[in-house]
Amino acid sequence: MRRRGLTLVEVTVALGVTSLLVALSVGGLRAAGDRARSERCRCNLRQIALASHAYAAIHGGHLPPAILYFQRSGSLRTLAWDFEQQAGQVRPGSIWKFTDQPQEVQQCPACVSASTFGADPFTGYQYNTTYLGAEGLLPATGEDGSWLDGWARVRPGVGPGQWRRTDAVAVFADGGWRGGANKFMRAPSARVEGDLGLVYAGASAFRHAGGCNVAWLDGHVEGVTEPQQGAHATPALLRSVMDWPSNGFLSADDAAYDPR
Repeated sequence: MRRRGLTLVEVTVALGVTSLLVALSVGGLRAAGDRARSERCRCNLRQIALASHAYAAIHGGHLPPAILYFQRSGSLRTLAWDFEQQAGQVRPGSIWKFTDQPQEVQQCPACVSASTFGADPFTGYQYNTTYLGAEGLLPATGEDGSWLDGWARVRPGVGPGQWRRTDAVAVFADGGWRGGANKFMRAPSARVEGDLGLVYAGASAFRHAGGCNVAWLDGHVEGVTEPQQGAHATPALLRSVMDWPSNGFLSADDAAYDPR
């Protein structure tokens, strides 16, 4: 008996089924990889949050400063919560010694953007600078002619004695804006900074399947799924600074940022 070959329709159906199975397999692998990166990110944030509280335990309950500026030997030294930099040299920052494998912990596995702050080698996470981390001002001369820098030129954060809502206030999260990654988290009201460009550049990144991983002040880590534009949103701020909706605020007002 003569063997019948496959018809064109049968070949087309077979190829279609094979392509569908391959697509489902690739999609499943990609989704599994995304979940693994998100879980690793949450572990990193948990370690960073614990490290910040370990720092606070030996510094009177105060969390590490977000950034301080010092004028030393003719060059500017910046001491940030994660890295210290001077004359192009990068050294460990305030909470480095309190983390395990800090090279891995301070890099979000899903962040592919370069740091937009100096020469930071690892990036992807941001720190609540509006309300929790003390923020230094650039060095300047005082009224009496003395040189002011470091802790003498700083806007302090909200101290632990005023914390009331530790389970609902973010301390660290995925960070991102139009220019890449950021490490200084800003609250949307702009009451503290008074600079909308700075505030909208301090947005959080919703890079994990449309969600943002957040370490809250009480130590637990939980994601936020809906990015918020903030009350001062304009098309220019959303498009040219924030890069909405890939990035956004954690709450429409300062509820997710102010611990009081």
